[in-house]
Amino acid sequence: MNVSRRTLCALALSALPIAALGGCAGQGAPASGSTGSGSPRAASTSTANGTLRAGVRADVIGFGYLNETTDNYYGLEIDIVNDLAERMGIDDVEFVTVTPDDRKEMLLAGTIDLVAACYSIAVTRLENFDFSPAYYEDAVIAVVQNSSMIASIDDMRGRTFGTMSGSNAAPLLSQKLYDIGFSSGVVEQANDDNSDVSFDTWRLLQFPSYEELSDALEVGTVDAMVLDGAIAHTYMDDKRTIIEGFEIAEQSYGIATQKGSDLSDSVSATLQDMLDDGTIAALVDKWD
Repeated sequence: MNVSRRTLCALALSALPIAALGGCAGQGAPASGSTGSGSPRAASTSTANGTLRAGVRADVIGFGYLNETTDNYYGLEIDIVNDLAERMGIDDVEFVTVTPDDRKEMLLAGTIDLVAACYSIAVTRLENFDFSPAYYEDAVIAVVQNSSMIASIDDMRGRTFGTMSGSNAAPLLSQKLYDIGFSSGVVEQANDDNSDVSFDTWRLLQFPSYEELSDALEVGTVDAMVLDGAIAHTYMDDKRTIIEGFEIAEQSYGIATQKGSDLSDSVSATLQDMLDDGTIAALVDKWD
C-alpha cells in the first residue's frame, strides 16, 4: 500500500500523547447571554455552595504563580478569576494547582469547575470543553542557548527539540516542521511513553515540568525548548534567545468549563463583559 507523506505525518503525530492538532488562534467559544458590563451572572449548580474551584498554574510567573511561603497565588489568570467570580456573585474562590498533564482529567472529573491555566483554545479541546472568549493572545516559540550558535531553524537539523509533556507544543511543532519542509514527519523510533521520539531530521524529548525542560536546555540535553511565549518569559535570561523567524503557532488563551455545564454561559458572558469594559486589557498591562 502506498502511503502519502501527509498520511505518514499524521501517523507520526498521532503517536504523540497530546491531543491538540490544528491552529489555536481565533477559535474561542463566542460569548452568550451578555447583559451589559459588570452585570452579575448566575452561578452554576456546581458553585451553589458559594465556592468556585479554579484550576490554575503554580509555576508561570505573570499568569499563575504560587508563593509557597504565603500559600497565595498571583498573576493575570488569578486576577481574572477573582474578578470573574465577584461579578458572578460567587463568594469564595478556591485555587487548585493544575499541570498540562492533569488539567483535562480534573475538569472532566469535576474536581475543578474551570481551568484558567495558559490553556489555549484548540479544535480538539472544543470537542471536550466549552471555552470563554480569548483573554490573551500568544505564540509557541523555540528558545536556544546563545552559546549553541543556532541562529535559524535550519541550524536545528539533526538536533533535539524539547517540550513539556501534556502541552500541545509537540504536535504543533511536528506539523510546523512538516509544513515548512524541514521533516517528512515520519517517526523512525519512539519509546513506550513517547517521551523520546526520533524523526527523520530531528529528535523530540518531552519533560514532566517546565523547570526540567529549562534545565535540559541549559545542560545541552536539548538544543531548543519549545513552549508558549508567555511561559518562556519565566525561563529567559541573557544567555538565551528566541529563534528568529520561526513562530510555530499562534495561541489564544481562554477559560475552559465542562461541556454544556450551567457555568459555561455565565463564564463566557462575564468574561466578554470584562473584555468590553477594558478590565482584561488593564490586567494584561498590569502583568506584562
